[in-house]
Amino acid sequence: MSKIAVESLGGGFFAALSKDHRFGTDAFLLADFAAAKHKDQAVDLGTGCGIIPLLLYKMYRPAHITGVELQPEAAALFYASAVLSGLQGKVTPICADLRRLEGLLPAGKFDLVTCNPPYEAPNTGKLNDSPARQLARHELSCTIGDACAAAFRLLKTGGRFCLCQRPGRLADVMDALRAHRLEPKRLRFVCQSPEREPWLFLIEGRKDRKPGLSVLPNLWMAGADGRYSAEILHIYGYDKDVTQ
Repeated sequence: MSKIAVESLGGGFFAALSKDHRFGTDAFLLADFAAAKHKDQAVDLGTGCGIIPLLLYKMYRPAHITGVELQPEAAALFYASAVLSGLQGKVTPICADLRRLEGLLPAGKFDLVTCNPPYEAPNTGKLNDSPARQLARHELSCTIGDACAAAFRLLKTGGRFCLCQRPGRLADVMDALRAHRLEPKRLRFVCQSPEREPWLFLIEGRKDRKPGLSVLPNLWMAGADGRYSAEILHIYGYDKDVTQ
């Protein structure tokens, strides 16, 4: 395994990281958007180092979160993070292919599924030299459709599937959600500042629900002065203003 670093998430929570398995702003945004409830049984697909389960538990204290990760090194980092954060029994890593979860996770039993998927469609974008980063950034081992199929199988009727993606792939995501009976219900765009176009969107699909999409106000990362917005400060858990 690559050299491990440990990053504090605040509140006694820690993330174990390596050169190939790290996290970015989108993890914080997705965890906040998913807004798990205390009773929720949740699954994070393609969890990497486990950052989204760690943030979901830190923010919302759901009943339990399972993180599914294909790469053994990343799954081991998630396990180390759970131990460092004292979350054994509350978050659980599973090293598995999200396309083959039969016998590992029960069908129709979960309230919430999250996924921060690879952003690049097959045969697009420049591949990184690192195989681990290739899997994280490109649809080499699974597609948006694969993630939607896994979410549909895992969720209860009415259960929520929350994911993030680049705006250029909004049509792909909408098509995949509806193809797997996950009706788009909430959509939010994220912009670096008010004068910039969105760089990310967050979307929620609900299993076997009627059509009706709410488009939420844009989330601004920063104001015109270049300082973090109040909402971003809240999502990051900062208790004072921070300059970018």
